Amino acid sequence: MKHGKKFNHLGRKSQHRKATLMNLANSLIVHKRIKTTVAKAKALRLFVEPLITKSKDDSTHSRRIVFSYLKDKEAVTTLFRDVSAKVADRPGGYTRIIKLGTRYGDNAEMCYIELVDYNENLLTSKKAEKKTTRRGRSKKKSSNATATQPKTEVKETQTTEETKTQKIKDDNTAEVENKETVKEKNSETPKAEVKKDESKDSVDKKTDSPKAEKKSTPKKAENKEEKKEVKKAETPKAKTEDKKENPKKEDKDTGAKSE
Repeated sequence: MKHGKKFNHLGRKSQHRKATLMNLANSLIVHKRIKTTVAKAKALRLFVEPLITKSKDDSTHSRRIVFSYLKDKEAVTTLFRDVSAKVADRPGGYTRIIKLGTRYGDNAEMCYIELVDYNENLLTSKKAEKKTTRRGRSKKKSSNATATQPKTEVKETQTTEETKTQKIKDDNTAEVENKETVKEKNSETPKAEVKKDESKDSVDKKTDSPKAEKKSTPKKAENKEEKKEVKKAETPKAKTEDKKENPKKEDKDTGAKSE
């Protein structure tokens, strides 16, 4: 009866079953990937993975134990020389089963079984992907990780920032000094120019003053002549008016006398 026996008999007797698993294991170690049914792949995983862990201890005793299962010198040498070096950091789970669907004919489920560390495409894609979880603990872990970062990095960043700020300050001071020197030069040059202009203006005024006096005297003479002419024109009119008034007065005086 089958009480407590969980392994798959694969429809074979014990010797036939061991022979099939031995051949599958040898081909997997040599070729790193084989195509078989899902039932045989799961049985092969239980058969091969303990042998791969044995290969991590490269000793004559472990070699002899593995050879008693595989019975192939070439497979044993490749397992201890190449596969053990690739799998040294992995604590179990050396194989992967990739299902392919059913087989035409008997409708059996087919799959690939391969060694994990020899499929470089999947390894590179997993390294590129980032692990994301929705648990609340991730934030705490991230905060702890940031708290436990080395202080040397912080010091380096501080020193770099300080050097940058010092450079900026030095550049600003140099610019300010240059501006001040330029302003001083500009302030000195206008004073000299102003003095020169003042001296020129004084000379021009001196030269222009006699001309102005000469021009002013004829204007005054002209004004006097105009006033005289106006007086002359006014005097005849006044005389004629006086003559007109005087005869009337004389007539009145004569009348009074006659009376």
